[in-house]
Formats: sequence, C-alpha cells, structure tokens
Amino acid sequence: MNGSKKEMHLSTKVIHAGNSIDPLGALATPIYQTSTFVFSSVDQGASRFAGEEAGYIYSRLGNPTIDVLEQKVATLEKAEAGLAFASGMAAVSAVILGLVKTGDHILCSKGLYGCTYGFFNWLKERFGVNFSFCEMTDEKTVMQALQDKTKVIYIETPINPTMELVDLAMIAKIAKQAGIKTIVDNTFMSPYLQRPLEWGCDIVIHSATKYIGGHGDVVAGLAVGSKELIDEIRLTTQKDIGGILAPLAAYLLIRGIKTLSVRMERHCENAQKVAEFLESHPKIAAVYYPGLASYSQNPLAKRQMDGFGGMISFCLKGGFEAGIRMMNHVTLCKRAVSLGDVESLIQHPASMTHAVIPREKRIQMGISDGLIRLSVGLEDVGDIIEDLEHALLYV
Repeated sequence: MNGSKKEMHLSTKVIHAGNSIDPLGALATPIYQTSTFVFSSVDQGASRFAGEEAGYIYSRLGNPTIDVLEQKVATLEKAEAGLAFASGMAAVSAVILGLVKTGDHILCSKGLYGCTYGFFNWLKERFGVNFSFCEMTDEKTVMQALQDKTKVIYIETPINPTMELVDLAMIAKIAKQAGIKTIVDNTFMSPYLQRPLEWGCDIVIHSATKYIGGHGDVVAGLAVGSKELIDEIRLTTQKDIGGILAPLAAYLLIRGIKTLSVRMERHCENAQKVAEFLESHPKIAAVYYPGLASYSQNPLAKRQMDGFGGMISFCLKGGFEAGIRMMNHVTLCKRAVSLGDVESLIQHPASMTHAVIPREKRIQMGISDGLIRLSVGLEDVGDIIEDLEHALLYV
C-alpha cells in the first residue's frame, strides 16, 4: 500500500477546489472589493510591476476573489490555468483575438450561438479574419474543410440550439496534426458533465452566467487551458481590452459552483423525463436530446459526456405559429433567453438568440422557424411536464 492520497471526486472538488485559507479564518471566500492594492514600499511596487515578486497591483490585473474562481474552474476542467471575464462573449472575443490575425481562418462547428456568429462576422468584415462552417461528422469532412490559413477550430458541443454533438477526440486529433488550436464552448454541459481538455482540446470557454452560476443573478465568462495559452491571453487581450470580472460577481460564481454537482444531476434527471414526454406527444415533430435512445448521437454522448444535460430542443408539427402559440401559453416555464437557471426557461431561437443570423444561414444550421429551446430547471418534473402539456393544447 502506498501513501499517496486518492484524488477527490468531482462532487467534492466543486466545493473545495481553489479555496484559499483566509488569514482571519472566514469560511466563505472574502470579497476583495477594491480597485487597487497598497505597496509596503517603492521597491515592492517596482518588484511587482517587474514580475519579480508575486502579489496584487490593480484589480484589472488580478484580484484575490477572482483568483479563487479561476483556480476552482481550472481544477474542475483539469486545466493548468483559468481566466475570468465580465461576460461569456468577453471570454470568446478575448480568446479569439489573442489567437488570430488578419488573413487567418476559423473553422466552426455547424452551428454557433448568435452573438458568437455576429462577432466572427464582425471580425471578417472589419479585420479580414475569415470563418466557415463544417458538419464535422467525420475526419475526411473536417480535413477537407481546413484551409492553409486555418488557425483555430471553434466548437460548440452540444451545438446551440440544435443539440448536435461534435466528437472532441476526433477534432483534437486533426487539430494537433495540423498545428491548429481547438476551442470548445462547454457552456451547455459545465465541467461536471464534460471536460474537453481530457479529449485533447486546447481551450475551454464558458458563459458562466449559465450553469456555473446557476441562479440567473450574474453575468460572467471563463476560459481555461494551458498556463502558457492563458497567460498569453491574460497579458494581452484581457489586460488591454479590459473585459474584467468584478469581485462580487466572482463571489457569486464561487457560491454557485458549490452546488454544481447536485444541480446538474437534477437538471439531467428532469430533462430526461421531459424529453421522453415530448417524444411521445403527437404534436411534436422531433425532439433533440442526447439522452434519448432514439437520438442518433446517443453513443457519442455516452462516450464523451458524464450526463446529458438540461437542454432540450424540439420542433412542433405546426411550425412557426404553433411554436409561438405554445410559448404564449406556458406559465411555469418562463419565456426568457439564457439557460442553466434553477427556473425552467423557454425561448424561440429564430426570433431571439439567433435572430442576428440570416434566415438562409440559420436554416442551414438546422435552426428551423418552429424550433423551441427549453432549459429544464429544478422544479418538480411533474409540474414542468404539466405546464408543457397544457401549453400544447393550444397548438
């Protein structure tokens, strides 16, 4: 028997990882609500600015509360380092701007969050950074989609809002052979259910507003990866563009993460039952949820995910108008964008989150006019199903 200590389970890490011992003995992470830090001497200030001495200078460059959050999420994602931002899009833009330049190309999974698409389109129009979409169903298709100037493969899996999956191991293998960085938006899964770095990807991004926070009361973003990559982004696009998270927001995320395991397990349990109900309903044309046995990518989901998440998309047989009628008759499920809250949220991508994407391109992504996205909350699942069943009476 060796004396090595067994690694903590993930449900324990969400509570304890990254926590530091407060000098005054506070159990909860203190909120260092300060813009600047005092030096004991000019020499100390000079040493810190020169990088010769560890310590804090100014909260845009580092803050103790934010450090705890960054270390906690890095540990959960099995990354060397983490970086916190003022929003998910601040994380996306800082990471991308840190890795590409004019003339470069980004290869994207078939679908993207609407604002990510908008940002990529802006980069193309203003700065000549090109991007294109790829089905990413097999190695040959991805290899053919690569260009000489491809510097980044950017993936959502599951894809928002179609719930299509991308094989992370396959993409990471192709990218490494080509010397390309792989970025994965892991917002839909959280590190409790999926850890793309374990499959060889380079950087993971989260809109921490969603499952990381979990309570709909904070807007934030996170990026994790190797220390080399994260430090490069920290000292360039984050420091100089300045999408910095506030200490109070970091505190709320730290508090939210402590219940991540129990929340995600309940999200998954509820979503599975809701998906099965929707699949059996005569007014539903299709249900997209990785946990359904009928879902074409269910084997891939079982391989690279530890659970199937709380997100469901479905199409009504009546199309656009049927979707609007259903949404207007829910009462428990709230008509709202975002996801990952304890409350169930329902939205219409074509008119909300993906309205920025031209209809032709949106349809190519698989986002039909009648597609509905449901973020299944933590309410009693019987009440969620009853609300949906009642709303479907009006379709």
